[in-house]
Parts: sequence; C-alpha cells; structure tokens
Amino acid sequence: MSDKVKILAIGRNEDILQTVVRLINNNAEWEGAGAVTDKDAVQAFDHEVFDLIMLCSGIEPESEENLRAYFTAHRPHTKIIQHYGGGSGLLSAEIYQALAGESRI
Repeated sequence: MSDKVKILAIGRNEDILQTVVRLINNNAEWEGAGAVTDKDAVQAFDHEVFDLIMLCSGIEPESEENLRAYFTAHRPHTKIIQHYGGGSGLLSAEIYQALAGESRI
C-alpha cells in the first residue's frame, strides 16, 4: 500500500500536462496522474482516491465549474487547487501549501 500523496493534474495542453505530471512524480512523496479531457478527469477520479486535484491553465470556465462541482459532491474533503504555471518551484510550493491545510483555492 502506497503512502504517497496522490495528485490528479487536469489541463488542456498535453505537453504541459505531461511536464507537470513528471515534475510531480519527481518528488518521492507524490504520485501524479494527468487528464486532458473532463471525461478522463472524472474517470480517473472515480477509479482512484486522490488527495489533491490540480487544475492547470486552459480549462474553460464552465468545465472548471462542472469539475469542481462534481469532485466536491463526490468527495468533499479532496483539496482542489489552481496551478498557474511558472516552473517546478512554484508547482512544489502550491502543492505543499495545499497539503499543509490551506483552504481551497
């Protein structure tokens, strides 16, 4: 049984998303997965328990609203954060802040 923090990153740009997931997986304490479409994100969420959902840039406002509503309705304690880009340092800081108990963003 893994005690890694499971993180689902959702973004529309597949190349950027792959980089984000790779950076997440570079941390020995984290396990990242990615989804490009809303359908893929919901399927991943339904099949695995994630500690953190990371919404990356490019998600349409309506999709973001629908995804947040779905995730919150099904697992209200799952943290959802916005990832703004800016490299691995900012990515790590966003994740550490969320895991430290910062409120939903």
